[in-house]
Parts: sequence; structure tokens; C-alpha cells
Amino acid sequence: MTKFRPLHDRVLVRRVTAEEKSAGGIIIPDTAKEKPQEGEVVSVGAGARNEAGQVVALEVKAGDRILFGKWSGTEVKLDGEELLIMKESDIMGIVESTGATTAKAA
Repeated sequence: MTKFRPLHDRVLVRRVTAEEKSAGGIIIPDTAKEKPQEGEVVSVGAGARNEAGQVVALEVKAGDRILFGKWSGTEVKLDGEELLIMKESDIMGIVESTGATTAKAA
């Protein structure tokens, strides 16, 4: 795979595929599906510069699951894979997995 690192406060995102069935079990054709607004961060830039000229690191990192706006980013194709490049400010939040629940000691 081609190595690609976004510049400044930009983030490279891979869309997470949407569910192909509705809650009622109806199969949704590709033409009627909306593109997912959830993705996985592939790589991030070094960060933006503040007023003092210092580089401020990004909050997101490679591997984070994120939510972004419907029209966010620019679609690009790298090695045949469709990806998005967007600014960190276009990201609405990081989706944290709950993982395994642990029993609390009484």
C-alpha cells in the first residue's frame, strides 16, 4: 500500500460500511443507501500551528473510530480504495467502544 501522511491538521479516514438491511429486515439496494458518517482514522497530520507558531498535536490518532458530517472531507482514491481527507474540525467526535464490562467489587 502507498504510504500517505496528511499535512497539518488533516486526517485520512476510511468509511465504515453501513448495514445492508433495515431494522425491519428489508434489504436496501446500493443506490438507496446513504454513505456512512462513521469511519476509521487511517493516518493523521502533525497538527496545526497556534498563534505562537507552535505545532498543536491532533486529538485523533490512527485506529480511532469517528463520526463526521454528511458532506465532510474530500474523497480520494489510493491504491483502489476510496478514502476521505478532512480537517480535524470536521470530525464531530470519537466513538469509544465499551469493551468487556467488568464486575465492580462491593
